[in-house]
Amino acid sequence: MNVERRRTPGLRREEVAALAGVGVSWYTWLEQGRDINVSEGIVHAISNALRLDGRDRRYFLRLAGLNPPRRTDGERQDCKFPHMRTLVEDWSSSPAYLTDRYGRIQLANESARSLFRLNASGDNCLEKFFTDADTRAKYPDTERVARSLVADFRAQSARFPDDPEFGRIAERLFRASPKFAELWDRHEVDDPYQNVRKFAHPRIGVMVFDRVLMRMPEYSESVLTVYIAQPGAAAAIRARACAGVHSGAA
Repeated sequence: MNVERRRTPGLRREEVAALAGVGVSWYTWLEQGRDINVSEGIVHAISNALRLDGRDRRYFLRLAGLNPPRRTDGERQDCKFPHMRTLVEDWSSSPAYLTDRYGRIQLANESARSLFRLNASGDNCLEKFFTDADTRAKYPDTERVARSLVADFRAQSARFPDDPEFGRIAERLFRASPKFAELWDRHEVDDPYQNVRKFAHPRIGVMVFDRVLMRMPEYSESVLTVYIAQPGAAAAIRARACAGVHSGAA
């Protein structure tokens, strides 16, 4: 089918249909939101014709009632995050770190590395909490933190039902930690965006933070966690004062 191109930017409906290999009438019905069957192959063909990027292609698939493809087998996103790196580091007075879908550290600022003894190259917050007694000892409300972490991990795993890495992590922890096994069997689910964390430092005492979780649209599989000092706690000042003094976080 030969389609004459116009001089103004963009594609006519007929041009999109021709490039995607579908009928003009059918494509018109699609634009109009009629009740028609749309296969994944057709969605990709139209996406290619429109030169949609990954984000828009996933959105198109969801609009068509299809599930976008997911990463599997523990595949991780690009960890360079040029814009996020600047954002995390600029939160110098508040511990902040970026984790992947499994809770592994991708980025951490100096406050988080010093105060929580984080390794910004792959530490898993969940595994560290349940396998390291020193880390658990840093939390006066250990039981509440443990329940929150497990419930959040279960909720996160539901967002990626085809990814077996969640099951592998749970199986390792099930064997390594009776407490994790107990909490995992409760099947509690939580997806918190803000909660309170008390952190006990051996030199400066208990600090109280609002722990805020944010999902970044540009990095949809990552979670940014920021610890903000509660009013009157002076935790931000203490965090700066203990820079370079190692202490444990989740």
